[in-house]
Amino acid sequence: MKIENATVLVTGANRGLGLAFTHALLARGARKVYAGARDPATITQSGVQPLRLDVTNPDDVAAAVKLASDVTLVINNAGIAQAGGFLAPDSEDVARRIFETNFFGMLRMSKEFAPILKANGGGALLNVLSVVSWVSGAMAAYSASKSAAWSLTNALRLELAAQKTQVLALHMGFVDTDLARGFDAPKSSAEEIVKRALDGLESGLDEVLADERTLQVKRGLTADRPSYLPQTS
Repeated sequence: MKIENATVLVTGANRGLGLAFTHALLARGARKVYAGARDPATITQSGVQPLRLDVTNPDDVAAAVKLASDVTLVINNAGIAQAGGFLAPDSEDVARRIFETNFFGMLRMSKEFAPILKANGGGALLNVLSVVSWVSGAMAAYSASKSAAWSLTNALRLELAAQKTQVLALHMGFVDTDLARGFDAPKSSAEEIVKRALDGLESGLDEVLADERTLQVKRGLTADRPSYLPQTS
């Protein structure tokens, strides 16, 4: 999948990683970039086409399909998070809210845009996941939603192979955005993560592990004591 002359839709494009994607796509010569956000007035990046898009709203997604029928790349970036464990009193409500965006929103966008991608030659999906697809921690429901989104991404790759749609999973640790503002941990820049993601997409990869922490965790999945279990010193 080449970015030059591509027509791209980015969800959650008004800030953070989504905003970094819009900058990088234009710099790489994308023909058109649709910048999706719940409130299109928050899209301030010049050179993009703002698009009202709440991925939890089927009507918004249906309208986006009609407007952006020329899309060749969909970047499923929209996501939300909240700290807390599964034993917290409100954990069920929190999990439902997070899954509605992080899993069902990704599913809805992928399913509705799959025929568009097919009609336009196959194209690609780039799904923004996380290192917490494999390990849990302070944001239990977020981790679970990313695990589910990883499984969804792997299934979509199989289902869309016949129409020659590339499906790329992007995994990374903390990124210096609003989502990770409250965490005291090493963080990658959004620009660095986006560069590695788009390089991987253009190289035809199925998966990008965008930082050292993610590489370590992925390697540790097959260790004698896998990385998803509590580690002893």
